[in-house]
Amino acid sequence: MKRTTGCPHIMNNTPSFRSIEPFFFSGLLDDPVLQVRMKPTGRSLLFDCGRIHHLAKRVLKSISAIFITHAHMDHFMGIDTFIRSVHVSPREVEIFGPPGLSDRMSAKLAGYDWNLCEPYWCSLRVHEVFANRLDTHFFSGPEGFTRSFKGSKERDGRVIFRNRLLSVEAMECDHRIPSLMFRISESPSFRVDANKLDKGGLLAGPWLKHLKKCFHCGDLENEQLLVTVRGDNGDSRETMINGRVLYESIRMEIAPASIGYVTDIGFSDGNCDKVCGMLSRVTLLLCECSFLEADRDKARISRHLCTSDVNILLDRLRPAFFLPMHLSKSYIHRWDRLYDEFEMPPGVTLLRLPMYLTPRPLISCEAVRLTLRPGSW
Repeated sequence: MKRTTGCPHIMNNTPSFRSIEPFFFSGLLDDPVLQVRMKPTGRSLLFDCGRIHHLAKRVLKSISAIFITHAHMDHFMGIDTFIRSVHVSPREVEIFGPPGLSDRMSAKLAGYDWNLCEPYWCSLRVHEVFANRLDTHFFSGPEGFTRSFKGSKERDGRVIFRNRLLSVEAMECDHRIPSLMFRISESPSFRVDANKLDKGGLLAGPWLKHLKKCFHCGDLENEQLLVTVRGDNGDSRETMINGRVLYESIRMEIAPASIGYVTDIGFSDGNCDKVCGMLSRVTLLLCECSFLEADRDKARISRHLCTSDVNILLDRLRPAFFLPMHLSKSYIHRWDRLYDEFEMPPGVTLLRLPMYLTPRPLISCEAVRLTLRPGSW
């Protein structure tokens, strides 16, 4: 893999993630498939699910949740392959997508006979993402994937999925149909600013260890900590401080690492405002670039992006790293021209993909790894 940069002094920098690991299972012309592995648990999230026959079974079995941008074949057809690999596993899989996804899932599942289902089969929990709510439908594997509506839930802002390691935000864009874009953000880590500690007159002690434990347990609000404070005369005293107030006064201001995932949207003022509002300054941006500048009219008709559109977005978003993807197969003999038309703003590093990937099953370590290390491109 090669990469280029608009700012030579950052050539030694690479995407840096603490608890997640992104892998891209596609070549430049293939259906986009992004796996985000959560290192402490070994479980993964999958973003889009088109043609996925080249993913090894162990990768598919690690998936806890799937996020579908829209139900075009190149982003959704692989659900059948996924279910084939995991349906006899005794667990639930969450699937998120635009309104109407449950109907499409129901139609897919209805195309097969499930007369041999067993009590230990997996079930699917499908969430349709609306502007202000999530509608959930449950497909019970032990009952032959029969469908039942489980109700609606108000959204937590833009967040549609969260665990202790990361959160996933979603926003609807226009592709003649609703198409979701996603932002995956690592959960903030416990980091204390020594300067703030000193300025506040706080003396390090066992309370710091207790504060860290409360942070990871999500119990800062309810805890009162006995803290040692430096007095004006050089002496010390102890005082009780609320955990949340205490941590906010001494925490280090570091933005968590994040990934932006955008594919199949038209270039319009509305879409651009949404993208820039949600994905500004992400660590890594994966964005479709289906057409070259000369075919801008084709991009407009099909509601896709061309290179000049992406250059405008890059200038506004300023991600640390940018990975273009999902180039139209009409460029199969001139695909390298894509990279010639990108204009990287200062500080933005361009990552390059191979033209295509082998059809044999791939495990994560063989896929294009986005947490690159110096010397690996």
